[in-house]
Amino acid sequence: MEFSPFNPVVKLCLQGMSMEESNKPDEAIQLFTQAWNEAEDDHEKFLAAHYIARHQKTAGEKLEWLETALEYALKVNDDAVKTALPALYSNISQCYKDLGNPEKSQENADLALQLKNNPSDKGPFYHGTRADLKAGDLLTAGGSSNYKSEFIMNHIYFTALVNGAGLAAALAKGDGQERVYMVKPTGAFENDPNLTDKKFPGNPTRSYRSEAPLKVIGEATEWSRPGPEELQKFREKLENSKGDIIN
Repeated sequence: MEFSPFNPVVKLCLQGMSMEESNKPDEAIQLFTQAWNEAEDDHEKFLAAHYIARHQKTAGEKLEWLETALEYALKVNDDAVKTALPALYSNISQCYKDLGNPEKSQENADLALQLKNNPSDKGPFYHGTRADLKAGDLLTAGGSSNYKSEFIMNHIYFTALVNGAGLAAALAKGDGQERVYMVKPTGAFENDPNLTDKKFPGNPTRSYRSEAPLKVIGEATEWSRPGPEELQKFREKLENSKGDIIN
């Protein structure tokens, strides 16, 4: 399963989040409810239930929707969804605490702790760039950020989604050809904190970072290139972003 911002249910969730940012909670819950009603698979139902939960008025109602989200998340055998489980269990733990059930609260808190910061993703992994590389080359930290050129990055970033790497290649600075390389981490890696549990629960883009080099093991030739309009929207979004990079 590949996360896509162009999925109809994801689009509705994005619109709902935009209403939240505009302090329009009634419009937001309408959009999230529409997403729930239009969801066709377990992943889409998980996403919609997650957003509906945070608009509930009582701890009991919130718990009901969080456990619904958990039910569908556990049905999805996907690493992107697994990364959402720690926060989900943590939120469920808080609901049980608010409801005066310390035993269930601790049980879910323990589950959250067990799953946190332990990526289970086995790849394959990809890195998008405009550099001309060959098998055996090493990609290392210390380069300038593609999104904020004044930042020197302390990590090297990669993803398990080939099309996500393709988007990164298209957004990369320089005039070289867009390239997507298959890479192998040479050391420990973690979920990208700039994306994990931000707008979407977990790490839906399966984005990671490492202080250790990535070894190029080949080049991917089949990936979807974003169209000019889609690419321009992403560039405008990045230019207008006011968030800080966690480096």
